[in-house]
Amino acid sequence: MPINAEYRGPGELPEIIPVFPLPGALLLPRGQMPLNVFEPRYLAMVDDALRDGHRLIGMIQPDSNHTKDEAKPALFRVGCVGRITQLAESGDGRYILELTGVARFKVIEELTALTAYRQFKVDFFPYADDFVARKGEDAVDRTALLDVLTDFLEANNLKVDWEGIESAPNEALVNALAMMSPYGPAEKQAMLEAPDLKTRAEILIAVTEMDLAKKRTTGDTGLQ
Repeated sequence: MPINAEYRGPGELPEIIPVFPLPGALLLPRGQMPLNVFEPRYLAMVDDALRDGHRLIGMIQPDSNHTKDEAKPALFRVGCVGRITQLAESGDGRYILELTGVARFKVIEELTALTAYRQFKVDFFPYADDFVARKGEDAVDRTALLDVLTDFLEANNLKVDWEGIESAPNEALVNALAMMSPYGPAEKQAMLEAPDLKTRAEILIAVTEMDLAKKRTTGDTGLQ
């Protein structure tokens, strides 16, 4: 994992973080998420994250079912904070960056901030296990996961680097597949909030099986 900082527990992260609301975006601990940042408020957020030294940005999904003001959407109560581990300037005003997931958080409250981007007080302690790499991965049904992945690839005429997949540890495999999966905000949020890696894998398998069943009965690929 390409990260210079070592976070050994919730107490090593700040209580207040900037957040980047993005529907369908799933960041998980030790996962890598590319971002193309172009809105002025989020460009400022990146600048501030670099300036304060933490280099941390919270990724969280808007909650459309509870949004009354589209300019300031309601958010789900759980997100994941990531550290900026790569940054490039595009030459046309954008930042191309990569976040490496550190730990999930629960939202406590939104702060009244002078910044154009939103800031929240958050709690990392409910997810203390996120700081332990590969925790619980022996409980993952790897065979079932690879079987459903094979079916999904065949149904959608896709190919992957099987050598890379077969050599990946269970945590990296489950989290990468969850992050890359083409499902909607509700499914992504369920995978984010899964209490352990085994449950996350089971949710991913179940959602994929439902997607495949839908395609078999309707001809819909499920990929939107």
